[in-house]
Amino acid sequence: MNVIEIKDLKFSYPGAKTPVLKGVDLEIEKGDFVAIIGNNGCGKSTLCKAMNGLIPHFITGDFEGSVQAAGVETRESDIGTLARKVGYVYQDFENQIVRPTVLDDASYACMNYAMKDYRERGMEALEKCGLSGKEQDYIWQLSGGQTHLLALAGALSLSPEVLILDEPIAQLDPHHADTIYEILKELNEQHGKTIIVIEHHTEYIGNYCKHAVLMKDGKIKWKLPVVEALQRVEELEESDIFPPQVTRAAYRLRTEGRLAEGGKLPSTVEEGRKTFADFIYTGRKENCGEPSPAGEKEETVSCENVSVSYRSVKGEPKQIFSGLDLKLYKGEKIALIGSNGAGKSTLMKLMVGLLKPSDGRVVLKGQSVGDTKPEKLSRYVSLVYQNPEDMFIKDSIEADIAYAMKVRNEEGWQERTEELLRRFRLTELKDRDGRLLSGGQMRRASLAIGVALQPEILLLDEPTANLDIATRKEIMKTLRDMKEITDTVMIATHDMQLVCEWAERIIVLSGGRVLADGTRDEVFGNRDVVEQVGIRPPEIFQMGKALDERAFCYTIDEFVHGFERVK
Repeated sequence: MNVIEIKDLKFSYPGAKTPVLKGVDLEIEKGDFVAIIGNNGCGKSTLCKAMNGLIPHFITGDFEGSVQAAGVETRESDIGTLARKVGYVYQDFENQIVRPTVLDDASYACMNYAMKDYRERGMEALEKCGLSGKEQDYIWQLSGGQTHLLALAGALSLSPEVLILDEPIAQLDPHHADTIYEILKELNEQHGKTIIVIEHHTEYIGNYCKHAVLMKDGKIKWKLPVVEALQRVEELEESDIFPPQVTRAAYRLRTEGRLAEGGKLPSTVEEGRKTFADFIYTGRKENCGEPSPAGEKEETVSCENVSVSYRSVKGEPKQIFSGLDLKLYKGEKIALIGSNGAGKSTLMKLMVGLLKPSDGRVVLKGQSVGDTKPEKLSRYVSLVYQNPEDMFIKDSIEADIAYAMKVRNEEGWQERTEELLRRFRLTELKDRDGRLLSGGQMRRASLAIGVALQPEILLLDEPTANLDIATRKEIMKTLRDMKEITDTVMIATHDMQLVCEWAERIIVLSGGRVLADGTRDEVFGNRDVVEQVGIRPPEIFQMGKALDERAFCYTIDEFVHGFERVK
């Protein structure tokens, strides 16, 4: 029995030159667990918003075709009715949280429908989402992962047959990401919910989903069982999707004639143990992850005995840092990692003066940040926010990039604006509102805004979240090119592939202190640190370790070059 039936669906946003959806046909069976995959801009979110009636009832445009959800024709129904059929958790899930306490928010939708048992429904939804015991907590006391679960509970409280989640783990650490997917698995298997996720993380697709739907250019290219879908390496990569690293490594070895033809490519580390059983580790072929040669370093930022806490309406103030000491040096490429709530964003806000420490001080180029005027500070250090939309204040990209230079009467600001538009490939988009761009375009534009004043230090908060393979590669290239624009770059991220491919120094935050600080080998080779913080190295690193404890393979290249088949 199909719970979703879509026939010849076409949709265009107002003013758009071409349709986003170009004749979509799709059927999803009741009880399925489906991943919608494809490159940024292919129509994934638009398709899912048509499934719960947001399109065309709330988001207007040219709509043709038919969408049936849980037996209801969406065009002939209303959003209120459809919300009880198809629940939706958005990519920007924080905007779904509307009430001050956890139970109040989880039961709010049911109360709106005048359900007498609204509190009981909210309690049941919280229990299913692993939030029992948090009912009376204020929402600002929750971690990022718990807030995401609360948004899910709010949708679940209405008992919909279908749950749609847009990028459910994009900004979560591995522990919270696992929690989200384990709960989705239970909702699917124990409670019969049909789950649909828009997802770029193929490791999670392989472990949890039953079917994958590939979208390309506004159409459905195919719908396949996940096991079969992940074998289509070239096709996925052409559509800007990363198959699991273990799968890509095996595919690469097969194309080089070092792995037998035929048979299924592995998609997990466990499957990889069998596939690579007759491979031995021959050692690292290049100097990777080793400390840079010692030399005189110029200190740019130092945190001296810094303590930070947030006041709380309920309970004791939340302590983020207590006596933090840390030094950053000119020319470093630094990755800042740690679980949600470890203080990564807080540290960056301290460095740009958005937060002030309760004790201690942050020193930038020999001057206390607290004693430096914001306009002077912005010439030394710039922060690009986790949500790029927060960087846009004008009605065009060109105006946003020019703004800081223009208000400071910078000489040659017009030429500098044109140069940044060219460098970040934004010239053709210069008249567009930044908030209406694709995810990758937004990231590029936010980086251009961040470096407009040519800061010596650039701070980036989750620069690759929600990005497909092509856009992620684009941002990686931009990060490598940053040496020409700014001296020192620090990124806060959960993206361990980015960390291993780009960073020269890794700082691990945990419990308000620096738990580890060093090279890739020093951090990922320390089991105590990895287990304590819940860091998950890239899958290919785990694959190497599963075959030989001596292996330190952070990329597919390092794995392929480091292992040889026994003759």
